[in-house]
Formats: sequence, structure tokens, C-alpha cells
Amino acid sequence: MNGSVKIGGTEMYYAAFGKGEKKLVVLPGLSDGLATVKGKAMVLKGPYKKYLNDYTVYMFSRKNDMPEGYSIRDMAADQVTAMKTLGINRASVLGVSQGGMIAQCIAIYHPEAVEKLILAVTAPYCNETARVAVNTWIELAKKDDYTAFFIDSAERTYSQAYLDKNRKLFPFIAKLTKPTSYERFYRNAYAILDFDVRGELSRIKAPTLILSGDNDLTVGNDAPYELNRGIEGSSLYIYNGLGHSAFEEGKDFYNRVFEFL
Repeated sequence: MNGSVKIGGTEMYYAAFGKGEKKLVVLPGLSDGLATVKGKAMVLKGPYKKYLNDYTVYMFSRKNDMPEGYSIRDMAADQVTAMKTLGINRASVLGVSQGGMIAQCIAIYHPEAVEKLILAVTAPYCNETARVAVNTWIELAKKDDYTAFFIDSAERTYSQAYLDKNRKLFPFIAKLTKPTSYERFYRNAYAILDFDVRGELSRIKAPTLILSGDNDLTVGNDAPYELNRGIEGSSLYIYNGLGHSAFEEGKDFYNRVFEFL
């Protein structure tokens, strides 16, 4: 199912699939600033298919109109409002990359909404690795050089094996996926640059699983360990040889998620 929720004077798109009583909310990364989940439920449900008798999965985009200065904490508050509007008062939350930053804020500031927490390829603050990556993409967007933007993002995301196999396709894919506007991307990107909850991680009490790769060129390799140390009782799994795309390239990624749940 594809749908939307009214948030103030705008909308937040979501895709939902499954028929189970258990609820899983999925929050995507910065790529949501370039393309939302609108109309993509059939495509997005692939990795979740074998779990959909027990679970209903909701994947949310950020709201359509984001004001200047819109923060990760603001995104978390709006996300909880959207969940409650749909009757989801409490759910497990899987946050990927920037979505993991939003998920941290939900668990910190709205703990009643989180049953279990999965943080994938994310960080508790905008460290130097993340800052360089995000600023590079902002500058390429300002130049309207989406081919360079796409290639740089892919090089910072995928494993060497994936890059060797697919690198020649990147310019073609970039032409097909170029956004009509970067305004939504800028709002999301600047929010990352201001993000830092290191001093509040101890407030996360929900059972937490942290998943990452050992060669993450987007948020750095220290980030999962910082999360693990800051969130008492959290579990950590690192994929050897993978980076920021561990959620995509890790063959057992979703098995690990649902075993934890």
C-alpha cells in the first residue's frame, strides 16, 4: 500500500506492506532527499517478503515541505506524529544512515514509541568522515553536477567488489535518476551537519542492535563502536569487507534484523 499522512500544512509519504500484527517502521537515509518512497511499495517490499505474515512494515519519507533549519530532532518529532496518526503508538524502528540518526532521536526524546531499535550504518554525530562526504555532495549539487554527485556517493557507499562490477553503469544510472530539484536534499543534508546526540545516548533504553561495515567511507569506522559504548546493553555486528551499503550487500542483513526482533 502507498499512502500519505498530513503533517501540519504538508504531507509525509509512506509505503506499507505485510499483514502481521507486529509493526516495523523503516527510516531511509539521505537518498530520501533525492527521491521519496511515493508509489514504491511493490519495489521496496522485496527484502521483507518472508517476514510479512508476522509483520507489517512501514517505510516513511521525510515530510514534503521542510522549513529552513529543520533538524534531525524535528524529523523525529514529525515521524512520531505520523506514526500516531496511522495508529502506530509503539513499533520497532529500523533506521539506516540518516534514518538511523532520526531513529536515535525518536528513542531518546520519544521512548514510548520504540519497542526495539536497529541502527544501521549510522553515527551518533556528524563526525569528520560524514562531514566531508555531506559537504562534498552539497557542493556538487550546487554545481548541478549530478553525475559526479552520484559517482562520489557510490564510491563512498559500496564494496570494492560491487564497484568493480558496476562502476561503468554509474553515469547511465545518474542520467536516469537526476532529481528535478536539490532543495529537499539540502534540507536533509544540512540537518546531518548539525546532528550530535553523543551526550544523550545513555537515555536510549530500548533493546538496540547496531549493524555496520568495517570500511564505511560515509560515516566512518568508529561510529558503530561509539554507539555501542553509548547505548547500554546494545548489540553490535560488523560486516567484514563491507561499508555503508552493508544493509544492501550484507546477504543476511534482514535475517539478523528479524532474528533480533
